[in-house]
Amino acid sequence: MMKEAYGSACKICARPFTVFRWKPGKRARYKKTEVCQTCARMKNVCQTCVLDLQYHLPVQVRDTVLAKEEGGGQVAVNVPESDANREWFSQQHSRMLEQEGAVSAYGKASGSANNALLRMARREPYYKRNRAHLCSFYARGECNRGDECPYLHEMPRDKDDPLAKQNIKDRFYGKNDPVAMKMLGEQKKNQRRDSKNDGKPREPPPKPEGASKPKPPPLPPGKKPPLPPDLLQLQRRRLRKKRPKARLD
Repeated sequence: MMKEAYGSACKICARPFTVFRWKPGKRARYKKTEVCQTCARMKNVCQTCVLDLQYHLPVQVRDTVLAKEEGGGQVAVNVPESDANREWFSQQHSRMLEQEGAVSAYGKASGSANNALLRMARREPYYKRNRAHLCSFYARGECNRGDECPYLHEMPRDKDDPLAKQNIKDRFYGKNDPVAMKMLGEQKKNQRRDSKNDGKPREPPPKPEGASKPKPPPLPPGKKPPLPPDLLQLQRRRLRKKRPKARLD
């Protein structure tokens, strides 16, 4: 990991901050911190991926669920977008952090909001986020480096795809985030499906193809079990063939 003091400007407040840069894997791309520590603490997000630190969700998804479950969104922190207001807000937030030791009220969500966010949270690491950038020469059909190319040989997304237009400021402020809109849309579909199925009686789950049949009751001692019908027919045919033919005198 490389550390550079005041190496870049924050993508939100444009102030210089200490940048950390590292490579998470052999075929992965270099990653670095994009926002300063002050802005990340105000929204309780990661400095690199700008996702919530507790639930690993986009800011828009987290704030929408909190506003719905908490009744008005008192837990969500609205960071001003103008330079002067954002500077004043960051100073007040830093002062509160030094005096009271409280970062924000995001960790004080109620039980219903916490359960709703946990259901939507990603429980496994998303390794596609560490993949290399797309190779522009491959998209034009001009890349001749083959397997030695450090970039990803895949075609870019369609321009009409909303996921192709992602902005770090939209992710931070929780506005017009295409990833968050997709997750919220899937949540609404699941809620509608669950509400429709609540009034209907649930059908028993289908039995698997290889399910075992119930065992017959035990036989009394000294009695042999009956033969299956296929074996019984086969045994009768063999007995008919073994019978001697009658002689005609």
